[in-house]
Amino acid sequence: MPGMNSGLSDTNPVLVAAFRAALLHQGLIVLALLLLLGLAWAGVREWVPAARRASGWLWSAAGLGPAGRSAEPGWRRVLRIGFGVLWIFDGILQAQAAMPAGLPAKVIEPAAATSPGWVQHLVNWAGTSWSFHPIQASAAAVWIQVGIGVWLIAASAGPSSSLAGLVSAGWGLIVWVFGEAFGGIFAPGLSFLFGAPGAVLFYCAAGLLIALPSRYWRSGHLGQQILAGLGVLLAAMAVLQAWPGRGFWQGRAHGQPGSLASMVTAMSQTPQPHALSALVGDFASFDVAHGFAVNLVVVIALTACGAAFLSGKHRLLRPAFILLLAVCLADWVLVQDLGFFGGLGTDPNSMIPVALLAVGGYLALAPAPQATAAPATASAEPAAPAAGSAAEPAAVAAPARDNAGAMVGVRALVALWAAAVVIVGAGPMAVAQASRNAAPIIAQAIAGSAAPLDFKAPAFTLSDQNGRAVSLASLRGKVVLLTFLDPVCTSDCPLIAQEFRQANQLLGAGSRNVELVAVVANPVYRSVAYTRAFDAQEGLSRLPNWLFLTGTLPELQQAWQNYGITAQVVSAGGMVAHNDVAYVIDKGGRTRAELNFDPGPGTKSAQSSFAGELATQAQRVLGLP
Repeated sequence: MPGMNSGLSDTNPVLVAAFRAALLHQGLIVLALLLLLGLAWAGVREWVPAARRASGWLWSAAGLGPAGRSAEPGWRRVLRIGFGVLWIFDGILQAQAAMPAGLPAKVIEPAAATSPGWVQHLVNWAGTSWSFHPIQASAAAVWIQVGIGVWLIAASAGPSSSLAGLVSAGWGLIVWVFGEAFGGIFAPGLSFLFGAPGAVLFYCAAGLLIALPSRYWRSGHLGQQILAGLGVLLAAMAVLQAWPGRGFWQGRAHGQPGSLASMVTAMSQTPQPHALSALVGDFASFDVAHGFAVNLVVVIALTACGAAFLSGKHRLLRPAFILLLAVCLADWVLVQDLGFFGGLGTDPNSMIPVALLAVGGYLALAPAPQATAAPATASAEPAAPAAGSAAEPAAVAAPARDNAGAMVGVRALVALWAAAVVIVGAGPMAVAQASRNAAPIIAQAIAGSAAPLDFKAPAFTLSDQNGRAVSLASLRGKVVLLTFLDPVCTSDCPLIAQEFRQANQLLGAGSRNVELVAVVANPVYRSVAYTRAFDAQEGLSRLPNWLFLTGTLPELQQAWQNYGITAQVVSAGGMVAHNDVAYVIDKGGRTRAELNFDPGPGTKSAQSSFAGELATQAQRVLGLP
């Protein structure tokens, strides 16, 4: 898909170093926030009177309210903690070194490759955005997901917990649409075994369940509704799995492995422990030999589970629940290959989320626990003990209340910190999205950083595309962006010309103080007619500050020598080999920077990044912010 691939290696050392530095810097901010919140909390506990502390302000801060709290049911605790751990694990996976350059082209693009055009265009927007800002996007994904996970685990009840569920569902929806291409539901070959309808869709469902108000926790019908929803999904997946002509009934078709065996074979070849690779490979061989039987077992299991969950009959739910967990475990190991190996795994795939959702639904069938009384307040002075009464138990109860309040305060503190972690991740990404230009790190990863210089630029006097004489001295008072182009080149030179044109747009009003200058780098095709043709081809004719200079061969050779340009005709008079370089010359005629302008892969992100780097250097010399 256009724009999604930066053309850089997954292990490009510049990107890897920048990614690690970004994680380190943002990690220090995260730790500093935790320290500040901890100090603030400790100070409040020290200075706020014990009566207020015991009266419930800490309970309110945790979102539990002063009038009492509903004991969290087991199904909600399983979903909250289970998906919290999954989000943290996913965030850790996002910190893999290959993510900045590899995720758009090797994860996002393949996910949408077989989907309809409108899905590909939608997903391409997200992939292009990632490839334009790989460091910000990668780091954002890490902190957003870690923050959501910690938030879910820390906030057990109240508005904070519900908000964590909503944030989890919202971020999950973003990942499901743009990262998983709607879980592939619009693509052919949809199969529950392969992860349909998308792992993160189950994160969304769990987040919405966690966000339900506490009055829904006591509903005995909630578990039935969760399992019925799973039943509909499983029944639909069973129909798709059994549908003829989709390649699942054959272990081998037309001399090639069938759909399931082909998928499993591909998974076994990803980098992973040998024992797991061998196990998955053996299953692929087994499916090739017994494809019909394997698919029959899968169809029967999905149908049985779906029918039992839809029936709502308790005597059927338990065996169906156990069967589904067994299917999930087998599929997770033998087909999905645990899902997170290979350096670009973003989550453990769909079977673990399905299993967690099933466990939550099954536990929700049981009656919810009754609400517990609110912690006693200490707003009034304790009454004197009656004669003969035991005052000691009441004395012991006060520290217990303080300890309970302290624990709730810690959980509220951690939840607040986790919400701040999400913002730490989302903030830089939102700022990056405001720029339509790719980050300079891409140009630096391809061609290295700009080299700062400070010496008098060599003089030249040549003719522009209109035949007028132009000297470097005549350009004094303006910043000169200088490069060397072959007017008949069809590879690098058109890309560099477009980078100059885009840099001019990025400079905005500052472009009136900048001259874009190119010198012909072809000893054969160097007439004004060729420079004009090049300008017309690349849309440069209308730029008032664009100069494409040429001259006699001795004049050009002198300019090439002065600026270290080697222009040699290769391939029997065909293309000309020359340096791809740009110089930044200040208003006083001094060379201030040299940029290696190798356009690399020529992708949209690379072109945009080089233009941004060029504009940044011009702004620096101009003294603009």
